[in-house]
Amino acid sequence: MAAISNDWLAPMSGEFKKPYYRKLYETVKSEYATTEVYPDPDDIFNAFAFTPLSKVKVVILGQDPYHEPGQAHGLCFSVKPDVAIPPTLVNIYQELKEDCGCYIPNNGYLKKWADQGVLLLNTVLTVRAHAANSHKNIGWEEFTDAAIRILNEQDRPMVFILWGRPAQMKEAMLNNPEHLILESPHPSPLSAYRGFFGSRPFSKTNKFLIAHGLAPIDWQIENVGE
Repeated sequence: MAAISNDWLAPMSGEFKKPYYRKLYETVKSEYATTEVYPDPDDIFNAFAFTPLSKVKVVILGQDPYHEPGQAHGLCFSVKPDVAIPPTLVNIYQELKEDCGCYIPNNGYLKKWADQGVLLLNTVLTVRAHAANSHKNIGWEEFTDAAIRILNEQDRPMVFILWGRPAQMKEAMLNNPEHLILESPHPSPLSAYRGFFGSRPFSKTNKFLIAHGLAPIDWQIENVGE
């Protein structure tokens, strides 16, 4: 399993010493040894690696990694450039087009967002192949809750984008008046039509960032391989 090595390490280091994390570590290690698990072990903490704590301006919370081969790489909703765009991300791109005028790219690789300070964090960081939510309640939620609490304590403006019920259940932890919380139904094909479409999270985020003297996010993911 990869380790966290940037400025997330100091505030998160206490978690690694807790009994739940030791149990989580052993469970995940055993799962990787005995069954097919995603993402690749070196990619588990990519959300933290790609977006240092000091750089976080926006947090998008997902549930758990994609569970089909080659999809998950440690950033919620993102897939590697050569992987078909999943239906949920198709809907995110559709809203982005309507909201900000971005063209819909030919790939679902969202690292550009992470590099600009958008923390793409799943609440559960691993999953068994072909089995959504299979690593629910093994300890990851406690670990990512600790990260959310650390983010809440940051004394600077930040936007939390909470799509769907599991993400919105974290709102109780977010009580810092410095921060903006944007909620809507989940962008999955099952729920996007209940209010995700038309919610305009991307322009609202940038309006908030600009109002607080911060650079807006360039949401446009470029085409690859052309």
